[in-house]
Amino acid sequence: MQNIYRVLAINPGSTSTKIGVYENDQLLFEQVDRYTSEELSAYKGVIDQYEFRKNGIMELLDKQGIALQSLDAVVGRGGLLKPLPSGTFQVNELMLADLKGETRGSHASNLGGLLAGELAGEAGIPAFIVDPVVVDELDPVARITGRPEILRRCIFHALNHKAAAKRLAKEMNRSYEEMNLVVAHLGGGISIGCHKQGRIVEVNNCLDGDGPFAPERAGTVQAKQFAEIILKEGWNLGQVSAALAGQAGLVAHLGTNDARKVEEMIAGGNEKARLVYDAMIYQVSRYIAAAAVSVQGKVDYIILTGGIAYSKYLTDKIKADVQFIAPVIIMPGEDELRALAEGAFRVLSGEEEAKVYV
Repeated sequence: MQNIYRVLAINPGSTSTKIGVYENDQLLFEQVDRYTSEELSAYKGVIDQYEFRKNGIMELLDKQGIALQSLDAVVGRGGLLKPLPSGTFQVNELMLADLKGETRGSHASNLGGLLAGELAGEAGIPAFIVDPVVVDELDPVARITGRPEILRRCIFHALNHKAAAKRLAKEMNRSYEEMNLVVAHLGGGISIGCHKQGRIVEVNNCLDGDGPFAPERAGTVQAKQFAEIILKEGWNLGQVSAALAGQAGLVAHLGTNDARKVEEMIAGGNEKARLVYDAMIYQVSRYIAAAAVSVQGKVDYIILTGGIAYSKYLTDKIKADVQFIAPVIIMPGEDELRALAEGAFRVLSGEEEAKVYV
């Protein structure tokens, strides 16, 4: 008889925390705790929101009558850590110190491991993270830039990339490790990766200014022009980071990060909105085509996933642009809570061994 494991999955975002409780592949409940800008403005930084978010999670669990002691594990979205291989990692003291100290940067996902670690500690059960945003499987040739001081770094939607790719492989009755895929995660940030027989050998760093621009991200900008703006404005590193991620893309051009509102603007005859949105779509298509170079164009499928993949306007245009490379599969949304839980179940059931963060 198959053992039944109960897992709490936690996915912190910039303005919300999503939680779900699963028994094996069965979702018991899912809830999103959303925050207003006024609530978050009371905190200096992301890490300072820790107790606030933890209390919200405990309230949601209490309302559902779920005690921490009824769980077998807690799993959180991985944050900005050292570059890591794909997989499920057990939360340890070194990981907690790196997340809390923001040694690799500040991001809401840093709270995932911290929250999982403390809640699991209170219940005396293991805590995990799965496919954090710093998963790094790049080929060596993909790391080099024109400045020897700068190597390309991986920060992208690794969790949804892997989950969508493995889900498609299962639907096709094939092994993920034998397929070549190009996956485009289309959300507040956009990341496009080439999955070569189980490894993401090429992907853009969607946080630090690389790839197509997105609802909240600048993407690749011409370096000299950007440097001139930095010097003119006297920006510090925090202001530079905000100009690349958070205050860029559709937000900077059109004042909204909601693609649905942009499409409403287009439907109402706003030609500036159409031009900007079509430019974003064009860049997505261009980077999909570029990703195919890593496998000499031998791509089995192109996957469009993430929240914006619900848009028929956008997916129809991308499909028309890139279907000459491979069939385009649309898998909208991001079932990241389930992907987190599945990673924990693989370890609990003995299918995989948890990796160690060192």
